[in-house]
Amino acid sequence: MRVIILAAGQGKRLLPLTAEVPKALLDIGGRSLIGRQIDAFAACGLKDFVVVTGYNANRMDEALAVIARQRGVNIGTVYNPFYAVADNLASCWMARGEMTSDFIQVNGDNVFRADLVEKLLKGPDVPVAVAVNLKDSYDPDDMKVMLDGGRLTEIGKTLPVDTVDAEAIGFYVFKREGVSAYVRILEKAMREPSGLKQWFPAAIGMLAKTMDIATIPVTGTRWGEVDFPVDLQQARQLAASWG
Repeated sequence: MRVIILAAGQGKRLLPLTAEVPKALLDIGGRSLIGRQIDAFAACGLKDFVVVTGYNANRMDEALAVIARQRGVNIGTVYNPFYAVADNLASCWMARGEMTSDFIQVNGDNVFRADLVEKLLKGPDVPVAVAVNLKDSYDPDDMKVMLDGGRLTEIGKTLPVDTVDAEAIGFYVFKREGVSAYVRILEKAMREPSGLKQWFPAAIGMLAKTMDIATIPVTGTRWGEVDFPVDLQQARQLAASWG
């Protein structure tokens, strides 16, 4: 199974820390954020990676070449020239040529260990599945989801809080016909006038109207997402607790 990592952004909300360093290369306990991601997947036997780059792509390419050599994995890259003017739907669209077989798509700012990857791999054997976390309340930056049983029906940051059942944490699994269905939806979404300003979950929401999208509960698994300086501090504390 291939892993596609969306890591084109600068991470402006982390400035000045990302003035020269892409967010995915920030240090988390002695390893880069993306290095930790690749380690977690490789520990579960996944060796084929595609990283969508953008901001300071040359520095990303150099770092990824070192990671590939040290970890004994294959890492290809896709450059998104629209990273400064578009949201990450464009990154997915740029990577559609790499979506040729089963794959996991992950946001490049998630911090996690192999135990979370194991839950993805042990999830339901369905065309499309989304990792979700349940909690008592949800904030404006959460990628909120509505569920019908275990099936995802709506996804977006602006869903009314009283309708929210869980949050999508940034991991999406595509298998068999789910792969081609996702590519078709990406093509359709990018033809919309709003395409460049859409987050890719908008495409997931469109897909949910045409096929069942399952969920993989990961509640209780320790993970983090790095958007703001306080998140970076928490991610480093989390990594330190892992040893």
